[in-house]
This record gives sequence, structure tokens and C-alpha cells, in this order.
Amino acid sequence: MTLRFPALALAAAIAVGFAVPTAPALAQTATAALSTHDLALVNKATAYLQSLTRVQGRFEQTNPRGVTQAGDIFLSRPGKARFQYDPPSGLEVVSDGRTVSVYDARLKTFDRAPLGATPLAILLAARVRLDQDVEVTRVGRYDDGFYISARNANGQAQTEGYITIVFGENPTVLRGWTLVDGQGQATRVKITSLKPQAVNPDLFVLNDPRTPAEKGAVSKPTKAAPAKAKQDQDSSSTTD
Repeated sequence: MTLRFPALALAAAIAVGFAVPTAPALAQTATAALSTHDLALVNKATAYLQSLTRVQGRFEQTNPRGVTQAGDIFLSRPGKARFQYDPPSGLEVVSDGRTVSVYDARLKTFDRAPLGATPLAILLAARVRLDQDVEVTRVGRYDDGFYISARNANGQAQTEGYITIVFGENPTVLRGWTLVDGQGQATRVKITSLKPQAVNPDLFVLNDPRTPAEKGAVSKPTKAAPAKAKQDQDSSSTTD
């Protein structure tokens, strides 16, 4: 099933079939190609992401066309997250620990996918996994932080794309991530604030809010084919 996941670059990852690594797995694969210094940064990032429990903050997402949207982020690790886009977007993305649900109020669409099949797994993994097919392709520094790029180790970089996670230092903090698809199109997410805070469990529940009429309007089949069949029948009768 192809899902409409514009929120937080989910579309970018799913559309290209990119198997997004879980964060703890970054330290488990392709370590032979990393220097001791690079490996220390990967381990630091892994420890930080696993330390996140209940946090709340704000984000800004910029798509490949340069359009920016903002919203609220809520995390309750392991497994649970909510991304609430500001009006007039009408987008909600919720992980309940097993399933990620996406509701688009403007398009009247509602989609679901397993958590492990979406990029949200990188933030919500519960523990270190040794069996992830992930390759860390680059570790770099900038003025007051560092970044880590990774891709599916079993795939081809030119067709599957990659993810780059950006961190600040002193203290270590998640600053955002970029998803690049196989055509080089980048979707960037910037975390503008993130702080520990108790989160209402109800935020991690998202049922399909659409009315029966709205569901029918989205899935209603076209009647063009029957109309054409009637025309063909009329034409045949005239010929006879």
C-alpha cells in the first residue's frame, strides 16, 4: 500500500523504498570504515537518542520545493510520538507504539503503516539492535555539533537515498534530520525546541475521524466506464 506521508518527510522515505535505520543500529554497522573519533560520535548520538523519554517541542519542515511548515512534536519513548502541524496544514501524525497513523484534514485521507516501516523508528527504538542492515556512510562536524549519514546497507545509494541526522553538542541535543531520495530531493526537518515534559497519553491515540460520507467521497469509484458502455450499446443498436 502506498501511503500519503508528507509529514516529517515520511513520504520521502517510503516512496523510494528506503529502509530507515533505527537509531541504536547506527553504532552496529559499517564501524570498520569509521575512525575512532567518528565511532565515538556515533556512540554519543546513539546514547542520546536512547536517553530521550518524554519530551515536547517545536519543528519546522522544508520540502524540496522550499515550502516550510511548522508544528508541535511530542515524544514518549519507546514507541510513541505525535507530530501536530500548525493550521492551515491539517496534518496529524501519531505513533501508538506499533502503528503510525496519518490524517490529512484537508484531503480527508487517513493512512496507517507499521512503525518499523517509517522514519519515526529512528527516534522511537527501544533498545540496541544488532541485526539492522544499516551503513553509516559519513560522520562530520560543524561549529557546535556533528552529523551522521546512513543508508540501507543492502540497497543502492543512487536509488534508495539516505538520511542525515544533525546533533548539537555541550549538551548533546537533536537538531533535526534530512531525508534525501534517490533523485537527490531533500526534505529537511529542524527541531526548534525540545524539552523534557510530561505528555498526555491521549495524544498518542489517533482513530479515523472521518465521517462515513467523507470516507465514501475519497474512495468513491468513477462512473465514467459504465457511461461509456451505455454509449457503445446505443451505438450498436443504431447500427442494427
